Amino acid sequence: MKSFFSHTTYATDEPDLPAKDNDEKRLLNDLRLTRTELEIAYSGFDNVTEPDLIDCYIYKVNAVLKRYKFLMEKAVELNIVKAADFKPLPGEDVQD
Repeated sequence: MKSFFSHTTYATDEPDLPAKDNDEKRLLNDLRLTRTELEIAYSGFDNVTEPDLIDCYIYKVNAVLKRYKFLMEKAVELNIVKAADFKPLPGEDVQD
């Protein structure tokens, strides 16, 4: 069983699915959760004024962006998404 970044134990609703399908569903769910977490981090950054909290949210956004990039690379590896469809998120550091 592959594990990406999930902290949740997944219960399989469809036990007859092959392991690959379960991994794909788990990865897509992790991507969705990561995007939501990124939106929350950006929202928090936009609403704080304390310098320490600004720093905290900068680190949070950077950490979530790294996790999102990792998950997207795995999705491309598993042919879940096409490499051409991979577009960096706003603020993401793109290196070729």
